[in-house]
Amino acid sequence: MTHTTIALIGRPNVGKSSLFNCLAGKQLAIVHDTPGVTRDYKIADATLGDYVFTIMDTAGLEQQSTPDMIHEKMQDQTLRAIAVADALLFVLDGQEGVTAVDRDMAKKIRQWNKPVFVVVNKADDKRAESTAMDAFSLGMGNPILISAAHKQGLYDLEEALEPYLQKPEMEIEADDRDAPLAAIEEGQELVLPEEDLSKPIKIAIVGRPNVGKSTLLNAIIGEERAITSPIAGTTRDTVQVQWHYKDRSFRLVDTAGLRKKSKIIDRLEKMSATETQRAIRLAQVVILVLDASQTLDHQDQAIAEHVINEGRALVIALNKWDQVENPDEYRKEMREKFDHAIAQVKNVPLVTCSALTGRSVSKVLDAVIDIFAVWAGRASTSRLNRWLERMESHYQPPMASGRANRLRYMTQIKTKPPTFALWVSRPDDLPDSYQRYLINGLREEFDLPGIPIRLSLRKSKNPYTDKN
Repeated sequence: MTHTTIALIGRPNVGKSSLFNCLAGKQLAIVHDTPGVTRDYKIADATLGDYVFTIMDTAGLEQQSTPDMIHEKMQDQTLRAIAVADALLFVLDGQEGVTAVDRDMAKKIRQWNKPVFVVVNKADDKRAESTAMDAFSLGMGNPILISAAHKQGLYDLEEALEPYLQKPEMEIEADDRDAPLAAIEEGQELVLPEEDLSKPIKIAIVGRPNVGKSTLLNAIIGEERAITSPIAGTTRDTVQVQWHYKDRSFRLVDTAGLRKKSKIIDRLEKMSATETQRAIRLAQVVILVLDASQTLDHQDQAIAEHVINEGRALVIALNKWDQVENPDEYRKEMREKFDHAIAQVKNVPLVTCSALTGRSVSKVLDAVIDIFAVWAGRASTSRLNRWLERMESHYQPPMASGRANRLRYMTQIKTKPPTFALWVSRPDDLPDSYQRYLINGLREEFDLPGIPIRLSLRKSKNPYTDKN
């Protein structure tokens, strides 16, 4: 079922992003008193009562006395959102009243010939009633008084939008990412569900400021969905896009650039960094974009390590490859540096491209598909235990308190990333070096390069003392 799409429009700081988060039921958009935080439009599933629809947050359409490039692109993004919307919510600030900018915007709105609902936000302020009375003069029907921050007036909003909304045909499917595992016993094999190829692969595009993240997103989908400029910090909030490639569905999320924590002072930048980290946690595959015209930075390594520690699959996109003078030598150098920087996960996919020209951009998605298949891979229990026996016979675990530390049984208990349970007679005495030996062996035997692997140690029952 196709949902109705409703776009939020209005001046900056009237509460559009607050209303967006309220209707989405999540803190998806950054809310800050700095004008222009929302630059690219955001999309989310929303609910009102028993109804479901798609909500879009926009930057606004107000004119500036001295418009700049970013402002013009923000307005273009807003117009793109309006073009695909079925209805518009024109949000006013109940504290400030109807301004000249609001009246100018109302004139533009009438030209689009779309259903428009005037929403007076911050209705908890005593001035909101006066604003609502003044809003009648805009000629757009009865204003709806709400408070997005306190979730007031939503019933009135639902009643007004009801003719344009649909009820869901079925319950919304919950996200099963990292679902808790039921306890399993030694000798038991957990049947893992098959991968649903109809579900989109969730991708986060991350990196330092100005490495070409937004340009890469635009190059992949073939349109300027995310605002780009040479100015650092152009992207402040995440931008989400659905895309299809080679019969696979993708959910791409562009993020704000990540700088060293010591350099982040501004509260808005801290909020942007938090949203980027959230995007990494929710992603399945993370594309780390590097500027190939610059040397590898410690921050690049820190981001890569953070992605691996979160258990996500990683693809490194060496952008601006057309500016590299000795490509073969440089590629070899970058491979060696990354294998050294994240030694626990070697052979992470490394793709060269130019987002600006579109060169080899499709290869980035090819790498995503390949690494996702590895990350979601399964190993049979019988093969695992045959392999485990060979590994133990080749190199036995160190003795524990003068007694042998036996490896009893292994099975895969989770994918994304591949997670294995190993029953050991004395798990607390199995050294990290031996665990690395097993993990490296798993990579080689089951062809699992470039992804994090988890090993969960569990105490094996003593066959003599544990008899009934």
